[in-house]
Amino acid sequence: MMEGLENLTPKQIVAELDKYIIGQNKAKKSVAIALRNRMRRQMLSPEMRDEIAPKNIIMIGPTGVGKTEIARRLSKLVKAPFIKVEATKYTEVGYVGRDVESMIRDLMTVSVGMVKKEMEDDVRAEAEVRTEEAILDLLLPGVGGRKKEGTEISGGINLGSIFSGLGGKTSGQPNDSVQGGNEPPQVINLPGPGGHQEPAADSGDAKKSSTREKFRQMLREGKLEEKEVEVLVTGPPAGAADMFSGMNLEDMGINIAAIPMFGGKKKKRKVSVSRAREILMAEEVDKLIDTDRLNETARDRVQQMGIVFIDEIDKIAAKEGRGGSGEVSREGVQRDILPIVEGSKVNTKYGMVDTSHILFIAAGAFHMSKPSDLIPELQGRFPLRVELEDLTAEDFKRILTQPKNALIKQYTALLGTEDVVLDFTDEAIKKMSEIASDVNSKTENIGARRLHTILELLLEDVSFNAPDLKGQTIKVTPDYVDERLRNVQEDQDLSRYIL
Repeated sequence: MMEGLENLTPKQIVAELDKYIIGQNKAKKSVAIALRNRMRRQMLSPEMRDEIAPKNIIMIGPTGVGKTEIARRLSKLVKAPFIKVEATKYTEVGYVGRDVESMIRDLMTVSVGMVKKEMEDDVRAEAEVRTEEAILDLLLPGVGGRKKEGTEISGGINLGSIFSGLGGKTSGQPNDSVQGGNEPPQVINLPGPGGHQEPAADSGDAKKSSTREKFRQMLREGKLEEKEVEVLVTGPPAGAADMFSGMNLEDMGINIAAIPMFGGKKKKRKVSVSRAREILMAEEVDKLIDTDRLNETARDRVQQMGIVFIDEIDKIAAKEGRGGSGEVSREGVQRDILPIVEGSKVNTKYGMVDTSHILFIAAGAFHMSKPSDLIPELQGRFPLRVELEDLTAEDFKRILTQPKNALIKQYTALLGTEDVVLDFTDEAIKKMSEIASDVNSKTENIGARRLHTILELLLEDVSFNAPDLKGQTIKVTPDYVDERLRNVQEDQDLSRYIL
């Protein structure tokens, strides 16, 4: 799962998806080919690369058959900017709500986070050194601390010594020589008639250095983790929410924190050394990272390798034969999505993003509508259509046992924390699968989600009494399943509401 996209063949991608998703081989193959084509395109010449547009995919199938799960697993599989969005949360321009361009802004934010994490690994060693020095400055203000350039004035006035107790020095170099005569560091010694001061005693510097090194050793051994120190932290931006009520400044590409009047004020907080290390480490990492290079790299990744998964796209399809303002709004959202899928430039707080080569994967159940209800232009922008199959009783049996996150494994692990052992027989698993398939066929078909309902009802008493069943083994047999589910399964009205 940690391999880069360039090392994943279509077969490997399908194999990874098989670990969590049962069946739906057509959808897995289409997604695998689309991902592999992303890598192939990167190997072409710039002229040819610009001519190749992504082949967007629309997945059609009932709820609970694996559409969303494919998206979830893809996001963990590919090392490329990926975001899953719900089509229903967007509104047409002019209506209250989020505009469709915000999906690209969200994708850009994801990409920035990915690239920043990679850059953090490169500067972590230096940031740790700076953080250690900053913590020592807080523990020992004025004792061999770091000195900021430009704070020392000739003639004997040492501002660096005066303010050393405030911490936050960035040079990372020890202050080996302290001017100011024989007076304490906190006192300003004005120069005499000759404009010179007596040099500080070497013994005093050595004593300070020795104390600092002792504290450094204690800090590295973890002996000072609970000691409290005072640090400066930046508070959240204030006032913007009231002033711009009803406006999403992030969606407008405005970075609120960059505006001086909303930037958040620094305030002092008393925290433990361990917490101070986290705060200071984050600050030092931010100082060491080149923001311009970060934004440029993240933007290039979005434009060349970005993937947007649009779920519930059937909910914005205008149903045939029906009208009204709601239908107009749905069609408006489709019209707004169209230029983004076709290729346009979206303004974000990190710069302009070109969507021409972003891969879009859409999915929908299409119970109440059909793909042809989408506007023709949008249909044309999703040339690949994949229909996912309904799940059978055999599929349900495999879902219960085979995936890494199989439901039976989950429930066994949960009750194992109470020292209760669950033992499912093969016949019991088969019985549950048949019940799930039967109920789906007679009521609403909700796919694999039916198994959650069945297992919860089946193990309700065991889960409730688990603290009193420590050390026991609960054997789940076909009779056990029948005893708890027969009445609900046979009563059609009851199963409609319970199962």
